[in-house]
Amino acid sequence: MQVLKFGGTSVGSVQNLKQVREIIDTPELKIVVLSAMAGTTNKLLQIADAVRIGERTLAADLAIQLQKEYDQVLEELFTELSILSKVRGYVDGIFSSIENSIQVTNFSTITVDEILSKGELLSTWILTSYLEQENVSVCLLPALDFMRIDMHKEPDTFYIQQNIYRSIENLPPAHIYITQGFICRDYEGKVSNLQRGGSDYTATIIGAVIKATSVQIWTDIDGFHNNDPRFVEETHSIAHLSYDEAAELAYFGAKILHPLTVEPLRQYKIPLHLKNTLDVKARGTMITHKAKGKGIKAIAAKDGITALKIKSARMLQAHGFLSNVFKIFDSYETAIDMITTSEIAVSLTIDNTQNLEKIANELTKFALLSIDRAQSIICLVGNQISADKSTHHLFNILKDVDIRMISYGGSKNNISLLVATKDKNRALSLLQEYVFPHEIVI
Repeated sequence: MQVLKFGGTSVGSVQNLKQVREIIDTPELKIVVLSAMAGTTNKLLQIADAVRIGERTLAADLAIQLQKEYDQVLEELFTELSILSKVRGYVDGIFSSIENSIQVTNFSTITVDEILSKGELLSTWILTSYLEQENVSVCLLPALDFMRIDMHKEPDTFYIQQNIYRSIENLPPAHIYITQGFICRDYEGKVSNLQRGGSDYTATIIGAVIKATSVQIWTDIDGFHNNDPRFVEETHSIAHLSYDEAAELAYFGAKILHPLTVEPLRQYKIPLHLKNTLDVKARGTMITHKAKGKGIKAIAAKDGITALKIKSARMLQAHGFLSNVFKIFDSYETAIDMITTSEIAVSLTIDNTQNLEKIANELTKFALLSIDRAQSIICLVGNQISADKSTHHLFNILKDVDIRMISYGGSKNNISLLVATKDKNRALSLLQEYVFPHEIVI
């Protein structure tokens, strides 16, 4: 069985929904995971934020506006009046429940999660109904019947495996099962989610528990590119990446993939194929357990980074200094991205500044501290980078851009550079020129 996931843009218009039908209407058994239609989650968040600050009239107006957009989609997509009537009834029910959430007195995280879940419920019901209209063998597989996270907000894979099979067995036979990405239940049974981008994660979790032959993620770009096409001209897609290479790129800013996506597939060596809904013939990127070739394959950048330089006159031969530093970050559950050390100082970066003030107060008890905000990490990813002869070309960047930190040698797949965010775009373009000069695409 295959697992195919379609992102918000892929299901974001009537034309794209019809394109999805063309892609999935094949003889192979498959589970299809859907995101909410493009823009829906953001609008649902706006509704939730308006309720949170007491602007209930604004929230209601936003909900009415969103419902009108869905009414337009239904008018264009459905030609069979009986199915159109059924879908309208469902959509009206969804928006009635949103209205009920807007009016609740005790607005909470649970209410927010309930509101956010409506986007995926809408997209899956609409596509399933459209496929029924087109006489496709299809059945709706509700994710809330089997997707669950544990008390640590991690996927409860045993529960998921047991209940997805039970759910499928209780449904009529079909070639295609449509389910929701992103949404799930928590360990108490309340509606929750896998956070933004979590539909990718849903797809690979399902792929792993059912031992899928492959997982495909369909979006609006033809796979990983060798640089960020939003900022750099003449990039191209990469035909093949390993799990490690893909995970590094996703974590350090490549928007096409959720950072956790590849992890469930590793154990079973299930291939992951990134494809473009808008250009079905594009080769995309295949991600497997095997690395091919050596050297730098791609560049990504991550904004919103804060750098801390922690200096102590007693660091030289001072036992426990680094241990004390790391304990502070651990106690405030703040992950460190990059780190470099010298005899008397340690520099590191974080992307979560929620507890920065508290961390700084702790550090200044035994060290001198300086903080640089508005930084970006540029990550160069490939296989066996440190052993490749061409890697030295990237260091040409040092003559053109002020580099705050370099992390080199900690991973065979990653070299990271820290630059001021104002210099990021120029650095990306220069690295493209240094690392991929006149590269031939095969």
